[in-house]
Amino acid sequence: MTPEVTPFYDPATYTITFVVADPATKDAVIIDPVLDYDPLASQTSTSSVDKLLEFVKSSGLHVRWLLETHAHADHLSAAPLLKKRLEAPVAIGARITEVQETFKKLFNLPAEFKTDGSQFDRLLDDGETLMAGSLPVKVIATPGHTPACVSFEIGDALFTGDALFMHDYGTGRCDFPKGSAADLYASVHDKLYALPDDTRVFVGHDYQPDGRQPAWETTIGRSKRENPQLKAETTRDEFVKFREARDATLAPPRLIFQSVQVNVNAGQVPPAEDNGVRYLRLPLNLFGPSDDLGVPVE
Repeated sequence: MTPEVTPFYDPATYTITFVVADPATKDAVIIDPVLDYDPLASQTSTSSVDKLLEFVKSSGLHVRWLLETHAHADHLSAAPLLKKRLEAPVAIGARITEVQETFKKLFNLPAEFKTDGSQFDRLLDDGETLMAGSLPVKVIATPGHTPACVSFEIGDALFTGDALFMHDYGTGRCDFPKGSAADLYASVHDKLYALPDDTRVFVGHDYQPDGRQPAWETTIGRSKRENPQLKAETTRDEFVKFREARDATLAPPRLIFQSVQVNVNAGQVPPAEDNGVRYLRLPLNLFGPSDDLGVPVE
């Protein structure tokens, strides 16, 4: 099967949302939708969602599922808004519960915040096939970037989220809580690279190395030959050494605190408090503790 894949690129977060459709039946899924967010004004908006909805309507598509490859650390998910507008349920990898437990503690979320994944309509297990109307969506657990990451195989198309990027860039980082370079190596090298070389690969982000134009489609074969961080012949020890050294130099994602606390709650923004205002929690000096005057301490 060769599904139709339509990308929507968000330059603010380098994210690509995909609409994947069966051209015969018009059944479709949406993968990793973006809710626009301006961090300076702390203001959400819906221009990305509006474009998606206009495309879905004009194409006559029946969106059966909204799929998340993981709880993103760089953009807010638009899944709840699309769920309401399209009456489509939301699914994510089953290990999201581990991510919820971790970040409930980090953000000191209320006791009533659930860590059983029940905010999502379905939790997906490795190897299962989710039927989205006529579209068979095979779930491939690809932990490493986070423990809950999954890739979706739909016909000859593979959607890798933050596990595997373009053939000229590399892989996702592994320095988030419970991330693991060794796990990512096994996910990509042992599982994704075992797929046929002509499998089309659609990546969750594109960071445009050397200033090239945004791109989001490659193949398993080209990745195995050319990926500068993880080729077919790259050993586990070589990759882990490289990945851990590189990750130690990377700054945190720009929207990590805003995004994660929303996305572990299935994209639901915080409820309004008694003054009618919604608030996000932003830890202070988490990566470098300070005293009460803001002076760094060892």
